[in-house]
Amino acid sequence: MTKKEVKQLVLITGTSSGIGLATAKKFLAEGYFVCGLDVKSAAIEGERYAHFVADISKPASLPEIEGVNILVNNAGVQNANDIDVNLRGTINVTEKYALQPAIRAIVNVASASAHTGAEFAEYSASKGGVLAYTRHVALEVAKYGATCNSVSPGGVLTDLNAPVVEDKKKWAQIMALTPLKKWATADEIADWIFFIAAVNKSMTAQDILIDNGESSDAHFVW
Repeated sequence: MTKKEVKQLVLITGTSSGIGLATAKKFLAEGYFVCGLDVKSAAIEGERYAHFVADISKPASLPEIEGVNILVNNAGVQNANDIDVNLRGTINVTEKYALQPAIRAIVNVASASAHTGAEFAEYSASKGGVLAYTRHVALEVAKYGATCNSVSPGGVLTDLNAPVVEDKKKWAQIMALTPLKKWATADEIADWIFFIAAVNKSMTAQDILIDNGESSDAHFVW
């Protein structure tokens, strides 16, 4: 398949693992050309995948990529430079690649913690900022006919979260607070991102909370 035959150009940050890797694989499976940005080396090889090593918190390190149609701001950290990477990095990438006529959709990966505040202070604040920035950008790119939304995952089964998942005591405590008694997979979050970016045409400035009911669990006593 040549680049001319590919549906659109997708730029995804944080593609070396977790949700970003799953999202890159999803778009590739659907026939898209994908560019990945990560501080780590590539975890994917293929003629429709190009990988760039870059630190999104440092604008000068961002490569020149023209004609981005879909942007997925996924890269993030927890409890280390959260504001610089999670929020400022999202702004850096969006301003460099997405505020232009070719853009069709932007999906930002926030967090359930942006709604509850129930995590490290700077992490929750950084993701709350992503929610506000999503609404701002949605108004900015509407003039191009583009959408901008976010997803807020709760617990996700990734290597990063393995220490918690494999700790029987901590896992039992988490499940006690989770109505559906499970966490999402990275592939499931990738499916949500794909739908919002590639199928959705009318929803914009919205956030989708995907947390297995954790934030809505209320114990009402009559």
